Amino acid sequence: MRDGGSGGNTVSENGDKSDDERGDATPASGAGAVRRLTGRLRAHRVLSSAVAVAVVAAVAVPLVLAGSGADAEPCTPVSGTTRALAGDPAAATKALDPGDRMDRIGSAKKLLAHDGFCADGARVLGRVIDAGTRASGPGKPHTMAQARSAYAVAAALSDREIPAALAPSVARMLAEYEVDALRDDDFGGLGRDDVTGPAVPPAEATLDDHGWVWLGRFLSPGEAHATFEYGDRSADVTADIPDLVAELAKNPQAFAILYDAHRAQLAHCLERLTRQGGDPSYRPGDKYATPTTWTDNDLQDLADHIGTLMALRSGYAKDGTIQDVAAFDAVVRKHSRGTFRPASHRLTTRPPMGDIADRPTSGPLRGDVMDGRRQMFTVLDRWAKERDVPLERATAMRQLMDDYYVRALWMVSVERSR
Repeated sequence: MRDGGSGGNTVSENGDKSDDERGDATPASGAGAVRRLTGRLRAHRVLSSAVAVAVVAAVAVPLVLAGSGADAEPCTPVSGTTRALAGDPAAATKALDPGDRMDRIGSAKKLLAHDGFCADGARVLGRVIDAGTRASGPGKPHTMAQARSAYAVAAALSDREIPAALAPSVARMLAEYEVDALRDDDFGGLGRDDVTGPAVPPAEATLDDHGWVWLGRFLSPGEAHATFEYGDRSADVTADIPDLVAELAKNPQAFAILYDAHRAQLAHCLERLTRQGGDPSYRPGDKYATPTTWTDNDLQDLADHIGTLMALRSGYAKDGTIQDVAAFDAVVRKHSRGTFRPASHRLTTRPPMGDIADRPTSGPLRGDVMDGRRQMFTVLDRWAKERDVPLERATAMRQLMDDYYVRALWMVSVERSR
């Protein structure tokens, strides 16, 4: 995702300081306040990239104190070498890339996983993430190295508190890989037997004889995919997307970016369905019960993720994490790009994931921003009317999305009450 929030404008280092400046140093608030990754690299693994070596050496410096006096909090300064990565996408990707066999995951951890950053350090690291994981421009698919780097970012940060100044960039990374981040829940966040690394090459997205591929629907040819569901037991490394989203949802700008990504993906999906709401690539066979089996699954996943965001917001309002709900919602509205409506006719294009996240808006976001059900159904109902979708089918699609939206509200509430 090449931009996000504030109507699509790139987040600048000096913009919205009241929202994120406080997050550069993350103070501890108790023994368990800062969660640490406990995985270790296998002893025989070595760094093979000179850039990675330089970055690791540059960030492996003693903590300094932010501020002065007895109450000053320790923080980690960001070196000039690391700052340079933000302006050099190729070098940033190389520094974050864990490799096919995860033998360089240590460099990403050392680069990203600190308890607190001095001054503008968190914002700088956010720009490094943007540079290293995003596609190179409109119409450009993600490369294997970029997809692996996205996995490394998720793995390094998925069990940590994320500074407020870093959260928007991490959210933009997930938005840039929306199809892959949505897919993670299909397998409960666990590694599939046939997922053998942090990313898969474009050839893996080829449809089988029945028009199906496990990576998702309407995929762009030539694009690599991050496999967030992969886990490396030997290195004790996983990328827990639900946990990462739960942390990001505390930040209103990150919340807006994730919410935009889900709504953009909904429009993208609907405008490629048949008039019956099915997959045009469907071919009869055992894997597909009907042409709508996997498209229904995609709609359920989107409703689930939107419902999850709303449930997290509600939970954080109740426990005091969000202290001023009205102010939080106002920031979300400010940084939401707008409404995404599907085309009034079926599209056959297959844009890369970064273009889905960056699709043009159809107008401002109207009504209650936090009424996720209304925001979904306004788009769905308009699409069904313009495409003359049979009433029975449109009603069924509405119901399945409603079921999964409500299910997410309930499940997140139950999980948080444990």
